[in-house]
Amino acid sequence: MIKRIEYPFTEEKVRALRVGDAVALSGRIFTGRDRLHQELADGTASPVGLRDGAMYHCGPVVMKEGDGWVVRAAGPTTSMRQDPFMPRIITNLGVRVIIGKGGMGEATRAACRENGCVYLQAVGGAAALLAASIERVEGVHFLQEFGPTEAMWELVVRDFSAVVTMDTRGRSLHRTIERNTRKNLKMLLEG
Repeated sequence: MIKRIEYPFTEEKVRALRVGDAVALSGRIFTGRDRLHQELADGTASPVGLRDGAMYHCGPVVMKEGDGWVVRAAGPTTSMRQDPFMPRIITNLGVRVIIGKGGMGEATRAACRENGCVYLQAVGGAAALLAASIERVEGVHFLQEFGPTEAMWELVVRDFSAVVTMDTRGRSLHRTIERNTRKNLKMLLEG
């Protein structure tokens, strides 16, 4: 069963999610990659409120059309690159949802547990399909400073699909898979 969650992504909504839950997000989400995360973690003021919000590790392909923007592709980027900054952003800015691919480390897992945040795995290699769930671009921040890939895009989505792989109880599907893979590899090598 798909759990549908509307923005704002409150602590109550997020704490109800469990590892393995399929979710469909609707409402406002914000993109961010390495440079934005470093700036926010180092104390640069966010141009928008991120409390009860979602950060999508994504550098979307966005085209100017008339007075607005249209997203053509919006696939997830590897979240581990943002890992050094994510715990401070979760704690200081109140982000409740992280979307990306590949999981994140122990400090982020602990920050998710302590602050009520989840990590959602989006499907890699499906950038055009994920972009289809974007209804519109509400705004863009840091475009001149960072360029289009690293800018913070403010998107409105409808039924953006992902799976919870780190929850507020400290569980991590990524950690479980890694542990099981190491165990199985050891058994295979010892034959």
